[in-house]
Amino acid sequence: MIKRTNPLIAELTTNMLLAINIGNTNISLGLFQGRHLFKRYSVPTKTQGHYAYLRKIISRYKIKEAVICSVVPSACKVIKRDLTKLLYRKPYIIGKDIKVPIKNLYRNPEKLGQDRLVNAYVGAMLYGAPLVIVDFGTAITFDIVSRRKEYLGGMILPGLGISLEVLAEKTALLPKIKLQRPHEFIGRDTKNSILSGVIYGFACLTDGLIAEIKNKIGKIATVIGTGGNIDLIRRYCRQITNIDKDLTLKGLNLIYINRDVSIFSLEQLNRK
Repeated sequence: MIKRTNPLIAELTTNMLLAINIGNTNISLGLFQGRHLFKRYSVPTKTQGHYAYLRKIISRYKIKEAVICSVVPSACKVIKRDLTKLLYRKPYIIGKDIKVPIKNLYRNPEKLGQDRLVNAYVGAMLYGAPLVIVDFGTAITFDIVSRRKEYLGGMILPGLGISLEVLAEKTALLPKIKLQRPHEFIGRDTKNSILSGVIYGFACLTDGLIAEIKNKIGKIATVIGTGGNIDLIRRYCRQITNIDKDLTLKGLNLIYINRDVSIFSLEQLNRK
């Protein structure tokens, strides 16, 4: 009896792209076949043994190329070296080897985190513009895209976890607690008072900022929530209407697919 291979499985394990988003807390990895996100992984950024983890993934799937977006230069250097050994070719680095094809109106464009620019680009491509993207990661970032799909700028705030850590470090009596949902709005013990203040406080702050941003760029602006803590806070934010946890990975894949956009063309775009 001839054993037939499922053509879908065969296709999904051929010429796959490994997209890697290196954040301050976690590294997200996505396996793409064309536009399809096939697998998603996450590991702590500070974990040792990334080489063995990458080797396991690459040996299981027929990965030919990789693309990296990073806000941690030291981790990016190590993972770039590891991937070069495993793939026998250098991975693409966003901002160096591939430019994000969006007009960047930041006062100093080179100072903008590439992950924020990736989110702005893919958000506008997938959801339209004007657009507000709120990323609940180690830091909380707001990124604003005009109706002309230009990156306008944004805001940066301390993240939920950082806020809890600072309260414990900078006060004598407040304890260090784990980030989780509060059991009550009006806290009746120290733990729930802190959790309520952080979760409800940042939710109200988020809704307020989004309302003000919409006054600037248009009431019809789409709002996307993403980042590692979006599942925790999404139920408390009334202004966030779309959730896309894989936004950055999707952006890396889309930029890779459209990587033939030349630097010259991008420079022309930014001069307009």
